[in-house]
Amino acid sequence: MNTNRLSAKVEKALSDQMNKEIHASHIFLSYGIWADDKGYQGIANFLYRHSQEERNHSIKFMEYILNRGGKPKVNAIPAPPADPESLTACFEGVFKHEVDNTTAIYKIVDLSMAEKDWATWNFMQWFVQEQIEEETLAQNLIDKLKIAGGDRATDESLFTLDKTLQEAPNDVPLAQEATGNNP
Repeated sequence: MNTNRLSAKVEKALSDQMNKEIHASHIFLSYGIWADDKGYQGIANFLYRHSQEERNHSIKFMEYILNRGGKPKVNAIPAPPADPESLTACFEGVFKHEVDNTTAIYKIVDLSMAEKDWATWNFMQWFVQEQIEEETLAQNLIDKLKIAGGDRATDESLFTLDKTLQEAPNDVPLAQEATGNNP
C-alpha cells in the first residue's frame, strides 16, 4: 500500500528545498571560516550559529517529507561561493541568500496551494515566518556595519561590532509580535 500523501511535484520541491537549506548551511559555514581567519571571532561565531540553524531547517524538511510518506532525496551540494572580499560583501551575501531562499519558500507555498495540499501549505507557514526573521536579521547585519563605518570602519568600531554579534541572541523579534510597549 502506498502511504505517500505528497504529489511527486511537491515531494521534489520539498527535497530540493531541503538541499537548498544544506547548501545555505555550507555557505554560512564558509563565511564563518572566512571571518574567523580574518580575526572576527564574534562574527564567525554568529555565522557558525546561523549555519547550524540552516542545517536544522534542512532536517525539518526531511522529517516532514518522511512523515507524509515520502522519501527525501539528498543531492550533491554545490561548493560555497568564493570568500567575500570584505565584511560588506559577506553581509550582503547573507542578505542575498535569504532573499533567494524566501523566493524558493514562496514557490512551495504557491505549489501547495495550487495542489490543495493544505498540510504542506500549513507546514510552509512556519518557514514563511522564519524568512521574515532571517531577512530582518540579514538586513540588521548590513545596517550595523554601515553604522560602524562600512568597509572604512575603524578598528574600534569593528571590534565593537564583532563583540556585539558574538553576544547577539539567535532570534529576531517578529513585527507581528510588536506592541506599543514592546515596539
